[in-house]
Amino acid sequence: MLKGLLRFIIAVIFILSGFVKAVDLVGFSFKMEEYFAPPVFNMPFLEKFALLFSIIVVVLELFLGFMLLLKLKLKFTLSVLIALCVFFGFLTFYSAYFNVVTDCGCFGDAIKFTPWQSFFKDVALLIGLIILFVLYRKDFRKKDDYGIAQKEPSGKFKYILLAVFSLGMIYVMAHGIMHEPIIDFRDYKIGTDIRAEKGKIEKNPSEYKTFYSLKNEKTGAVIKLNQDDYIKKTEYWAEGSPWKIEEGKNESVITKEGYKSEIVKFKIEDPTGMEITNEIINAPKAVLVFSYHPKDVPADLLQKVEAKVNTQKGALIYGISTYPNTFKTIKNAMMDATAIKTIARSNPFVLILEKGKIIDKQPAKDYIN
Repeated sequence: MLKGLLRFIIAVIFILSGFVKAVDLVGFSFKMEEYFAPPVFNMPFLEKFALLFSIIVVVLELFLGFMLLLKLKLKFTLSVLIALCVFFGFLTFYSAYFNVVTDCGCFGDAIKFTPWQSFFKDVALLIGLIILFVLYRKDFRKKDDYGIAQKEPSGKFKYILLAVFSLGMIYVMAHGIMHEPIIDFRDYKIGTDIRAEKGKIEKNPSEYKTFYSLKNEKTGAVIKLNQDDYIKKTEYWAEGSPWKIEEGKNESVITKEGYKSEIVKFKIEDPTGMEITNEIINAPKAVLVFSYHPKDVPADLLQKVEAKVNTQKGALIYGISTYPNTFKTIKNAMMDATAIKTIARSNPFVLILEKGKIIDKQPAKDYIN
């Protein structure tokens, strides 16, 4: 009874974790790119394979979780899940200890975990899987009265269930890659009022303090000091002080949790650097074309998108990318690439607002057809 309940709980956790990532594989691949980036593992040559790695991880989580639920190939299933947890545990510990990836994406955008929460979750799962491995070890190869290993029953119905589950998950993953996630867990889902969300953020903002990493050039000692104490104590910054700030090692630490929303990153500027966010979210209708990798967009696709949005009479139209001259026939605007990726899972992508409320969003390829 106990081992059956534990098996069920762990299996459901893996299935749920895999599912929320499966619906938004492109979003999960962006998270994988963060791990490959120079500040973390410094393997930028792997960034182009981020989507492939994401698919592999999600497939393992989903299918092994379902196999565990159905009690199929237990020794193999538990062994691979244990290895997967060790791998995830290493990643989350590295993220937490070095404070390099602030959200591992373990449950996509559905549930947010801090790096340390993710690490302890992986440790708990690993312990649970090891316990299951011990409890089920006698079931791995049962023997008859003559000591001869018995073959496992075929379990055809279980394999049929696994096949149906697999087909369903393949459809979910393919839809998320080629179009939009079937279930949108993001803050930019259709119906979101960006103007209202920004008002909530302004009323209850998060507060941060900067912690400086200071090194004593005489003794070699290193300390962490918050910005207020650094200003108050002149021995750390007065002329002739042996204490020097270590470049690139300062940390911004949240001291008061305010209203949490990815909308806080919705900040759009014109090519001169003037912010035009309010103009856009207050417009009766705004049609925005986003591109987080403008150089990767075929010229003919961009031309077709611009031609289509230009038919929207009376709408405020902007092309928003990381470069000031990406678009040729519509006004250019700029936004941080990471912020664009939070909104757009396709490159390019079209977002339509009415007085700041999201009424439609589509990959550009869908929009022009």
